[in-house]
Amino acid sequence: MYAVIKTGGKQYRVIQGETLKIETVVGDVGSAIVLDKVLMIGNGDTISVGKPLLAGATVSATIVSNGRGDKIRIFKMRRRKHYQKHQGHRQNYTEIRIDGISA
Repeated sequence: MYAVIKTGGKQYRVIQGETLKIETVVGDVGSAIVLDKVLMIGNGDTISVGKPLLAGATVSATIVSNGRGDKIRIFKMRRRKHYQKHQGHRQNYTEIRIDGISA
């Protein structure tokens, strides 16, 4: 059984027992969260698709850790104009473990 959820402006295909990194979610490490924006659930050959969300479908998860991703370096330059700009960015994330999918 799998589900397609929406969180942080992105869509993820999740199965039970999987861990994934999503946009930051408020909560302590070890606390349970419920993701209720479920777009689709598939179980074998049967597929349930929402318009746009499935009513009553939820995905329960546990927060494993909070952290920051790798540094991304941004470098902008205009040739012959003596313009150079250096910038860096590290995105915050929350790592979650999927505990169950209910339709």
